[in-house]
Amino acid sequence: MTTLVHATDTLTRDALTVLQPGFVGTTAPDWLLRRIGEGLSSVGLFGRNIVSPEQLAALTAQLRAERDDVLVAIDEEGGDVTRLEVKQGSSFPGNYALGSVDDVELTRAVARELGRRLAACGVDLNWAPSADVNSNAENPVIGVRSFGPDPDLVARHTVAYVDGLQGVGVAACTKHFPGHGDTNVDSHDALPRIDVDLATLHARELVPFRAAVAAGTKAVMSAHILLSALDPHRPATLSPQILTGLLRQELGFEGLIVTDGMEMQAVAATYGIERGSVLAIAAGADAICVGGGLCDEDTVLQLRDALVNAVRTGELPEERLADAAARVRALASWTQAHRARGAGSVPGAAVQEGIAPGAEIGLVAARRALKVTRGERPYTPMTSAPYVASFTPVANFAVGDETPWGIAAELERLLPGTETGSYADSSVDAVLTAAGERRVVAVVRDLHRHPWMTEAVDALIAARPDTVVVEMGLNEAEPRGALHIATHGAARVCGRAAAEAVVGTGA
Repeated sequence: MTTLVHATDTLTRDALTVLQPGFVGTTAPDWLLRRIGEGLSSVGLFGRNIVSPEQLAALTAQLRAERDDVLVAIDEEGGDVTRLEVKQGSSFPGNYALGSVDDVELTRAVARELGRRLAACGVDLNWAPSADVNSNAENPVIGVRSFGPDPDLVARHTVAYVDGLQGVGVAACTKHFPGHGDTNVDSHDALPRIDVDLATLHARELVPFRAAVAAGTKAVMSAHILLSALDPHRPATLSPQILTGLLRQELGFEGLIVTDGMEMQAVAATYGIERGSVLAIAAGADAICVGGGLCDEDTVLQLRDALVNAVRTGELPEERLADAAARVRALASWTQAHRARGAGSVPGAAVQEGIAPGAEIGLVAARRALKVTRGERPYTPMTSAPYVASFTPVANFAVGDETPWGIAAELERLLPGTETGSYADSSVDAVLTAAGERRVVAVVRDLHRHPWMTEAVDALIAARPDTVVVEMGLNEAEPRGALHIATHGAARVCGRAAAEAVVGTGA
């Protein structure tokens, strides 16, 4: 049962201030506006909240009509993880593509244009970039969201991304501290564990975060992972040794520490979201992210009252909650000052269609990220409509299953009559039947992680040696097919660049 506290109570306002909740709908519900009036300082947006740039701008204006300094946050990484273009696919390649090009000015330009679009729609805190070093190719949740497996490469591109976003007034939230790359468990489902020594952590995981802190990232997001060398008992989000000792004291970070989603099973299954939130603030976090799954008023009230009660019982020092709230307000003041200077511009329909000013930078980057490997025999570009066979793994939670991926739509634009089918097993009989006499394009994602997919592709190539293979995940498997195209990500622009290569107008 919710504990009733007076809306003007300072403690209650501080408790509301540190929450970053989500909600359902494309307009702000009454309960959310009411809580903003009572002190709620941040709102998190997800794909379910966005249908167009104009609608998003109207939504953020509605929130700010209630409170001008409210922080509007979003999980917009570009690439595979997009909320702005959740139904279309992103106009920007993701980190893995940018890292494969390894041009920091290109990364900065992509982040700047993405930030410009966010600012134009009234969004001022981006839960990005991912600074994880993807040292484990079997990682089921990071993968192409990382710039790559080399710490120094990840560090320089993280810095460029932070610079690009913050240069147009959008606060960057570098994640997932202290590094989610060396895991083979998705923290949405269970608690990942990294058992390496401190020397390895400092030489690998922490390198990009040190760089991001030095570059002035306004926020850092914690990871729900157990690093036994730092804290053998609690995940990073709940660990004073990691958030306060390492991030605050050793790395010298003074900005906002945001938790990853508190309803994720890595925390919720063991601690519950209420106790987890109290422990996170006590450990040094300043803002509780919740709303990817739990996105109603009851959740906000439960977390608010859990924090208030923890202070009143002495479990959570009042000054720690006050300090956390002060850091939220400080970031809100920074973003408000940028908005007052006119960062961004009024959005229009052109943003979604990919023809807004600067939009071509995403396609330029996607084209540069392609790696094309030709087979032993000369490749003849396709001139007639092919059959696209998409071998589809289960999408991880961060990416979601709403966002389209592949190259069929882009090939249809270039070669009208292109048809496609989705497959989830190793049998290729159905593919061959559906393809008929048409040439086949096999689209895969993380081929190296899925033996059934490898079996299917190899059988398809054996039956049809002129098959083209397009890898849209990590490019870890040996190239195969008459033409092998590695896009380094599954964004819409990556599909367009691959389609151009298939027909011979691209790489």
